[in-house]
Amino acid sequence: MFFPYKDDNPRVLVPYVNYGIIGLNIIVFTGQTMLSLPDPRIGVALINVFGFIPGQFNFLDILTSMFMHGGLFHIMGNMWFLWIFGDNVESALGHIRYIGFYLFCGFGAAFGQFLIDPSSPIPMVGASGAIAGVLGAYMLLYPRAKVHVLIVFFLITTIAVPAQIAIGVWFLIQLTNGLGSLGLNTGGVAWFAHVGGFAVGAATQKIFRTFRIE
Repeated sequence: MFFPYKDDNPRVLVPYVNYGIIGLNIIVFTGQTMLSLPDPRIGVALINVFGFIPGQFNFLDILTSMFMHGGLFHIMGNMWFLWIFGDNVESALGHIRYIGFYLFCGFGAAFGQFLIDPSSPIPMVGASGAIAGVLGAYMLLYPRAKVHVLIVFFLITTIAVPAQIAIGVWFLIQLTNGLGSLGLNTGGVAWFAHVGGFAVGAATQKIFRTFRIE
């Protein structure tokens, strides 16, 4: 396991938008959970209705899928990454542009998964594609910022490395797992949503910064 758990990169702006995105994700997940308590099949139905299904392409489903999650650990991991890296990217872009950037990366992530398997009937949910875009931007904006990483490989240890290494390794893991999953229709992690979101975030962060709005 290779898990970034904090960074040494002070923010410039109070990340109101990042807080709001995290809060909205938590509210939606809480609603999912409460509605599913009487019958777990309700939770499955919600994901089928509001998740993004490549074989039934729908722009609105892409938006709703970004704020839904498949379980507690799913949302915890995503929100932790957003908490670590989102504040600094919001500081670089400004509050308003950060909203647009985040959503744009989420759409890019969905397209990434769609291009790989456009006929898939498996619903995709989660903020990880949009967050991957945030990571792509962070890596280019703050390549030398120290990121503390938990490593579990026979032994448990922590190290501090530059963001370009920590996030670069994370991206290689996503790409490798994605390539290994080609041809498999078993569900699980939408690896190419991560790859697509990361690529879109890295490619467009400079454009969003150029047209910054406070």
